[in-house]
Amino acid sequence: MNEIVFEGTPEMEGERIDKCISSYMADLSRSYIQKIIKDGNVFVNEQAVRANYRVKPDDRIQFVIPASAEPDIPAQDIPLDIIYEDTDLLIINKPKNMVVHPAPGHYEGTLVNAIMYHCKGELSGINGVMRPGIVHRIDKDTTGSIIVCKNDEAHKAIAEQLRTHDITRKYRAIVYGNMKCEQGTVDAPIGRHHNDRKKMAINEKNGKRAVTHYRVLEHFGQYTYIECQLETGRTHQIRVHMASIGYPLLGDTVYTSRKAPFHLEGQVLHAMTIGFVHPRSGDYVEFEAPLPAYFERLLQMLRLQSD
Repeated sequence: MNEIVFEGTPEMEGERIDKCISSYMADLSRSYIQKIIKDGNVFVNEQAVRANYRVKPDDRIQFVIPASAEPDIPAQDIPLDIIYEDTDLLIINKPKNMVVHPAPGHYEGTLVNAIMYHCKGELSGINGVMRPGIVHRIDKDTTGSIIVCKNDEAHKAIAEQLRTHDITRKYRAIVYGNMKCEQGTVDAPIGRHHNDRKKMAINEKNGKRAVTHYRVLEHFGQYTYIECQLETGRTHQIRVHMASIGYPLLGDTVYTSRKAPFHLEGQVLHAMTIGFVHPRSGDYVEFEAPLPAYFERLLQMLRLQSD
C-alpha cells in the first residue's frame, strides 16, 4: 500500500475531491482516482468520502493507492536508447511510433513493455498496472526524453515537481510559416475540443491554464525551426498552442489540414532537454536527447533549399 496525505487549500475550496487529487497527483487518471474512492480508499478528516465530496480549506485528505498487482502485460526485449540510469530512474530517448503505455487493444510494443523487460520488476507502482514507472508521457509520434521511475519515492518526487511546474522541458519543432516574432509566449487554457473528444483545443470555459514559451532558432522561408519551453504540461500543448497562433507543426495531421511535402510520420516535434531535482541527491540534473536522424536530415534539406 502507498499512503499519501495532503491538506486542503483555499484554492481547492468547493472542488470535488477527485479533481483535487487529480491536481495533486497530476499523472493519476481521473478514472483511476474514482476507482480508489469507490473502493473506500479516500478519507477526509479520517472519514471515507464519495467522489462528489467538496473540499474545504484545511481538510486533511488521505488516500491509499493499493499495492500493484503483477501487470498482465508482457515484458518485451525491445531496444531502448537510455540516456541515463541509476537506482531511482531512467531517462529514455523515445523513438517515433512508440506508444508510451498500453491501452485497450494495444498491449504490446509500448515503452512500458520495454522497460518491464529492462528493469525486471523494479518500477514504481503508483500509476497502476497499466503504467508502471510512468510519471509523464509524450505522444506516439513525438520523440525524445522521458523520465521513468523505478520506485514510488522517486515517482512521488518527480510528480510533485511536475505539479508545481518545476521541471525544465525544452522541445525542438519545425512549424509551417515564417514566424514574425523571434520569441514569445502563448498563455491560453487547453481542454477537450467541444466537437471532437479525441482532440484538444483552446478552451476558455473548461480548459486548464497552459503556457508555452517559444523562440526562433532558424528561418527557412515557408518554415521555421523553433524551441518551445513548457511552463505547464497539458495534452498536445505545443501542437495546440502553435496552431492557435497560425504556426502549426510540420507533419501534424490533427491540428492542421496542410499537407507536408516531405515523407513524414506525424508532427516534427522532439523533447530535447529535461531537467529536475534528483529525488535522492537533491541536486538539479539536466539531460539532452539528441535530435533523431529524420529531424537532422530535414533540417539539412531545408537549409539547402533556403540558400
